[in-house]
Amino acid sequence: GRGGHERGHVIGGAVLLEPGEGLVSAAELIQFGKHPGKTNLTDVDSALGILRYFGGKTACAIIKHNNPSGLALGASPVEAYRRAYLADRVAAFGGAVVLNRALDREAAAEIASSYCEVVAAPDYEEGAIELLAGRKNLRIMRIPAMARLERWALKPVLDFRALLDGALVVQTSFVSRVLARDDFLPAECSHQGKEYRVTREPTDAEWEDMLFGWLVETGVTSNSVIYVKGGVTVGIGTGEQDRVGVAEIARDKAYRKLEDRLLWERTGSGWNESADETAKAAVREEVAASRGGLSGSVMVSDAFFPFRDGIEVGLREGVTAVVQPGGSLRDFESIEACNEYGAAMKFTGQRCFRH
Repeated sequence: GRGGHERGHVIGGAVLLEPGEGLVSAAELIQFGKHPGKTNLTDVDSALGILRYFGGKTACAIIKHNNPSGLALGASPVEAYRRAYLADRVAAFGGAVVLNRALDREAAAEIASSYCEVVAAPDYEEGAIELLAGRKNLRIMRIPAMARLERWALKPVLDFRALLDGALVVQTSFVSRVLARDDFLPAECSHQGKEYRVTREPTDAEWEDMLFGWLVETGVTSNSVIYVKGGVTVGIGTGEQDRVGVAEIARDKAYRKLEDRLLWERTGSGWNESADETAKAAVREEVAASRGGLSGSVMVSDAFFPFRDGIEVGLREGVTAVVQPGGSLRDFESIEACNEYGAAMKFTGQRCFRH
């Protein structure tokens, strides 16, 4: 028997799914397009894993193979989508677009102008579905519970991984302990009897991006490093084996994606399609001057930097603030590097490995 509300929905400490609380599992497929595959569903779920932390803000995640190609905040759905799309226009091709607000006609028209596999939102305003339906193969999902998505911010689930021999590895999913500015920890440590501490405090704008960047980073496959600025991702490095390498990949992507974006906006052709070497040279010079848009950005790492060489990849590009878990035996090296470059840094006290 159920034996009462709480008793009936908890087994061995695990809270069971309540009626009306389903997300992807309860999605209404307004338009099937081609039948949704596993990756389509897990892409949307990956987006929700990040967007659950942004209940008070309009946000858009564009996901490809369970990682964000771009994620951004905006004053409206169309602004959030446009910023997320332009963060990596090339990788957004064929991705899943997920917004945490009702999708209006303006945003629908913008999304329909490019190719994506899936669109998901808590609801659709009048005329929006008709605009999206012009893309016959597009899967359109309505997920009403997304309107209460912040309720999942502190809820872990059981994460199952099947091994080759059929055995299962089960663990609870990651939940961020950092949800507000005051949750960050000072970047400080002791080493061989000497105290080390980052001396510069973040500006208000850096604080905002540090929190935004960490919450995005929780949904990026490890090992990862990302750069964010002004509430939008600038460069995303995912799933690498060393922290220096992934910091460099994210840096290099920031340069390439900005070059492509500027050329596309000015000439209508992407970098790989354009033969206009004069325009390319001008864009390349502009991007180099802004250091790929990394100047003034925040660098975020899902795990600590074991040495200063990883953090310096970002600091050399003009990163002004860093977020990392801390806890390395050589945290003092990263602290010294930040002080030398005049950058702020905060620890989270928590790794966010995602595999």
